[in-house]
Amino acid sequence: MMRTLDTPALVVGSGIAGMMAALKIARDMPVILATKRTANVSSSDWAQGGISCVMDPRDSFESHIEDTLGTGSGLCDEDAVEAIIRAGPEGIRALESFGVRFEQKVETPGGYDLGREGGHSFRRVLHAGDITGHAIIQALVRSVLDEPRITLLENAHAIDLVTTGWLQAPGENTCLGAYFLDTDRDEVFAVRSRHTVLATGGACKVYLYTSNPDVATGDGIAMAWRAGLPVKNMEMVQFHPTCLFHSRAKSFLISEAVRGEGGVLVNQKGEKFVEAFDPRGSLAPRDIVARAIDHEIKRSGAACVYLDITHKRAAFLKNRFPNIYDRCYALGIDMSREPIPVVPAAHYFCGGVEADVHGVTRMPGLYVIGEASCTGLHGANRLASNSLLEGLVMAGNVSRAVVRLDDHLPKDHFSIPDWESHHAVPSDEQVVVEHNWSEVRTCMWDYVGIVRTDKRLERAMRRIRNLRNEIREYYLDYLITADVLELRNLATVAELVIRCARKRKESRGLHYTLDYPEASPEAEDTVLHDPPGESLQLLNT
Repeated sequence: MMRTLDTPALVVGSGIAGMMAALKIARDMPVILATKRTANVSSSDWAQGGISCVMDPRDSFESHIEDTLGTGSGLCDEDAVEAIIRAGPEGIRALESFGVRFEQKVETPGGYDLGREGGHSFRRVLHAGDITGHAIIQALVRSVLDEPRITLLENAHAIDLVTTGWLQAPGENTCLGAYFLDTDRDEVFAVRSRHTVLATGGACKVYLYTSNPDVATGDGIAMAWRAGLPVKNMEMVQFHPTCLFHSRAKSFLISEAVRGEGGVLVNQKGEKFVEAFDPRGSLAPRDIVARAIDHEIKRSGAACVYLDITHKRAAFLKNRFPNIYDRCYALGIDMSREPIPVVPAAHYFCGGVEADVHGVTRMPGLYVIGEASCTGLHGANRLASNSLLEGLVMAGNVSRAVVRLDDHLPKDHFSIPDWESHHAVPSDEQVVVEHNWSEVRTCMWDYVGIVRTDKRLERAMRRIRNLRNEIREYYLDYLITADVLELRNLATVAELVIRCARKRKESRGLHYTLDYPEASPEAEDTVLHDPPGESLQLLNT
């Protein structure tokens, strides 16, 4: 018999959105918090810069809203932008109540030491040194472990959602929970829940070069898509302009805050080049800066460009960017004396599962928050440090939505069928998984990167669809593993990105195509509704 756990609320994912949601929901009902690795492993943990929030009396919500809308290139939902930005200070107070401590100004007791990043008109980025995400996640993990109404399930890899539609039950299609692979016991179990919150993060591991950790494989986006939910603006993938370029540095980000403190991008000759694309130069929004670097690398044939902050004293850099300084120094780069070699890398998904600012989706019982969702906050390009803000605010919002909608969900105790492996056998073809994983990521980097064309997208679509067929056969023939689940989800997300990119016949924000270099007069979302050629749930059959 398959193990089935029952809970009023299930949260999948342990980044800032997932853990904050679990902590807030636990005030009203018991929660299971499931994560596919340990609780401290997430993209949030890797966030360096900080959280953008209006905390300076000289700043204003209106200015933050204007900066966000401007960066979003016409695709932002103005109501969503205003709602999330105005809720920022309340979210910061909630984080501080769980033990997060942001840097304070020495000369102004009680005042925050606010950073500035690209696209912002004011200093409004709260930070904890240059490891803000890590400081937040450490505090939240401690709080989760101390909360008796939260059951933490680590090494629990979500497989697929369970819905009444898949069970062929009458009435509106409703989420009932999910199947999981316990990677410690190597067995499948289910969690049955009235409320299921996906806070699974983004999918930038779909690209060969990324600033994200290995867990960013788009699991929640793919699961929601297979369950029948629409996705939106998946072509809007943000490439962070400044990932450290070094053979021994894997996915190490050089925070945008370095440019906020005066760092300037230069080419091999030491010449500034971003100013030719935007008068704001190195502090222009990320889509512009990433394209400028891509153009300069291709024009010059150089392997990278450089971020120069050598005009700042070593003492300042060690204090403001201790982690970045130490990491560079360990690799033989003294950032106080020489420029840092950098290249763009896939960083953040502005698109995702269609949801409102409360995480509410079109399926009763299912909520999506954080990077896995598309609320309209980021539009065609995310303003720096608005990501942690979104996850933080949506976590509070979804906790209220869960309580508000609890009486509207069916109380019928549906039985979740036992997991059946049928004729699947243990795999002796791990090389196939590794090869397909590499092919998906290389294909996306080569054909669906910073600059796109119709021809490249057509090639990518043909290859990804062939790979998806191979992966589906492998998924059905062999017993599931974490690697296979992630590969399956990555390939699904890859196709969604390509389909959305092919539908957008213009250049806007993060989507730039040589075939349509200008923006259309009217900005429209790219929405996909139907999973092509697959049932609502492939599951294990």
